[in-house]
Amino acid sequence: MLDYQISKTMELQNTVKEALNALYHHPDDGVRMQADRFLQDFQRTLDAWQVADNLLHDATSNLETLIFCSQTLRSKVQRDFEELPSEAFRPLRDSLNNLLREFHKGPPKVRTQISIAVAALAVHVPAEDWGDGGIVNWLRDEMNSHPEYIPGFLELLTVLPEEVFNYKIAARPERRRQFEKELTSQMEVALNILTACLNINELKEQVLEAFASWLRLKHGIPGSLLASHPLVLTALSSLNSELLSEAAVNVISELIHYTTSRESGGVQVQMPLIQVIVPQVMNLKAQLRDSSKDEEDVKAIARLFADMGDSYVDLIATGSDESKLIVQALLEVAAHPEYYIASMTFNFWHSLQVTLTRRDSYISLVNESTIESEKNRRLHIFRPAYESLVSLVSFRIQYPRDYQDLSYEDLKEFKQTRYAVADVLIDAASVLGGDAALRILYMKLDEAAACCQNEESEWRPAEAALFGIRAISSYVSVVEAEVMPKVMGRLLKLPQHPQLLQTVCLTIGAYSKWLDAASGGLSILPSVIDVLMSGLAKSEDSAAAAALAFRQICDDCRLKLCGCLEGLFHIYHRAVNGEGTLKVCAEDSLHLVEALSKVISELPPDQAKRALEALCLPVVSPLQEVLSQAPEMLNNRPARDFTVHIDRFGYIFRYVTHAEAVADAIQRLWPIFKAIFDLRAWDMRTMESICRACKYAVRTSGRCMGTTIGEMLEKIQELYKQHHQPCFLYLSSEVIKIFGSDPSCADYLKNLIESLFQHTTRILTSIQVRLHLDIACFLSSIMGWLVDLHTSIAGIYFQTRYSR
Repeated sequence: MLDYQISKTMELQNTVKEALNALYHHPDDGVRMQADRFLQDFQRTLDAWQVADNLLHDATSNLETLIFCSQTLRSKVQRDFEELPSEAFRPLRDSLNNLLREFHKGPPKVRTQISIAVAALAVHVPAEDWGDGGIVNWLRDEMNSHPEYIPGFLELLTVLPEEVFNYKIAARPERRRQFEKELTSQMEVALNILTACLNINELKEQVLEAFASWLRLKHGIPGSLLASHPLVLTALSSLNSELLSEAAVNVISELIHYTTSRESGGVQVQMPLIQVIVPQVMNLKAQLRDSSKDEEDVKAIARLFADMGDSYVDLIATGSDESKLIVQALLEVAAHPEYYIASMTFNFWHSLQVTLTRRDSYISLVNESTIESEKNRRLHIFRPAYESLVSLVSFRIQYPRDYQDLSYEDLKEFKQTRYAVADVLIDAASVLGGDAALRILYMKLDEAAACCQNEESEWRPAEAALFGIRAISSYVSVVEAEVMPKVMGRLLKLPQHPQLLQTVCLTIGAYSKWLDAASGGLSILPSVIDVLMSGLAKSEDSAAAAALAFRQICDDCRLKLCGCLEGLFHIYHRAVNGEGTLKVCAEDSLHLVEALSKVISELPPDQAKRALEALCLPVVSPLQEVLSQAPEMLNNRPARDFTVHIDRFGYIFRYVTHAEAVADAIQRLWPIFKAIFDLRAWDMRTMESICRACKYAVRTSGRCMGTTIGEMLEKIQELYKQHHQPCFLYLSSEVIKIFGSDPSCADYLKNLIESLFQHTTRILTSIQVRLHLDIACFLSSIMGWLVDLHTSIAGIYFQTRYSR
């Protein structure tokens, strides 16, 4: 039996070797895929333990075999340890230990996998079962007994604390927490091991990496002890070392995070350590500007300054002389030409802004006057820094010269950069005030606009300045009278390059409230509308921006625009009918529908009624044309042929607030709506669109709807029994909400509810509902309808019971 088992294991070992050879060297893709599948299946078997262990101990195994088997053993220990009997632990530990010794100078990938396997084993096995006082004490004894294997053992000491946070290990939560406690209790032993290893010069980098790893456990070592600890002093003195700087930066970064962690006691407890770290990091400031430094080295230094800023923001916000020096250093990082380095500071500028402006930061002060005084003092201190920041980051939102050749991913990354910089500008505006930030950005616009006279001119700097001005629009006062008139004057005269025109339109929309409040706003509006018309015709992107701007302006300047309805209707007709050169898509045209609807809402009732008729006319005509076709052709039309127009009605009924005018419109339109209900009741998308339009009509018109509401509900009841569309329930619930409190409607609504409810219960208990393709959506809709009914139904039944 034993001979058979050995023979089977040997056969499997040879098969694994052959599969690995095929995977890496066979020319046939099919053979390689078959080998890959076999190896993946093999890793899940119980035999994988013994086979992988044997091949790792086999001196004839090549590198590919060693890497695969070390990965297999590591994954088995992490995920499948419970497959093994309890007595297998010690032989497994001894075997892994022997492998660690064997590969102490072997392939790094193999050594790392074996180290992780030993660490994962320690996660599974409690310290008392491990023996020798737990893995750290065991490791110390092994290093003392076999100093020649220290490099391999150091790697194990490095990965050990990392496995606390490795959730690939199939350990129970309680055991994972226990393992973390075991390691933190042995922190002193681990640091003593690392301190002793400092005497071996060629191991210093490994020692520092291991120290950084142990710091991530955030065990509460007193700051006074760490401040003079040999490991900390070695890391600080190695910051300027060409060989050790990367490892030293990792240690100092972890120390900075450690000083602010809850487990370490926080900043006050760790102040002795902070007072040692900060001056040493500040000494690196000159290297940020050193052109001879490697970019990766500059990135590492910038990371330390960013870590200091993020971690010590509350200390920096006090405005001390030392904090001002840190802020100056962070401004130098923000000025770095490489975005990925400069952007390391963005989180700090936001955190500092929040700390400076929120009331909670001053909670310890006694009274309101003291709070206000201290807040103003701090804001005054940091104003110059944020003024510099606006100038430093604003160029990063400028389009690259080759923007037209950018790939989709590069363009996406550029847009993300612009959004990130916009957030920084908003932070600056929060500290400086929007008007002050506007003055800085306008200077850049003024400079750029002077060089931007026609479409062939350099437009990118002007577009970038406008993008920044748009970003801070919410922070600029609506009564700002010094710079905003100049901004409007400039942007209305800029050349109409597509990207520039798009940003011009978006900026106009962003400042719609200013246009309404400005004393000269009415005189500017015609020119503004002309620019937006150009946007509608230039490109699809500029048309989308212009349509949005129209909506914003008509929303905020609606009273001023009541006298311009004729011109607005001309634009609206062209956009909705697709006439001329306008490039407005159907979705963006809804902005124009909403825009006109809001202006009409400000008209007197008689004028509003006529204007609403004019607003509906270009929407009615194409619908009538579609409905005039033969029924068989109508059934083949896509839902979009209907919903494009019906959605516009939905916007009209939603945003025109004259109840009687909307009621009159829906009464005139009901024959068309009824025809759509009859012809397309099977089409969920069309029914959802028309029910949404009817819902807004009911919501706006209320009791002004008259007989139309009765016809609508009868049609809903009839069609619901045939087609079971969930949107019919939602429309009926809207009616119940509005009319539920009216005693005269109680009997009618009671019958409606009973009819719909009875049919719904029949659907739910029938076999058909289980075959419904949209069953999840359907059931969700019914439950939502029932919840909506809950608030109205009791009142209706109360009224019907006691009104008799």
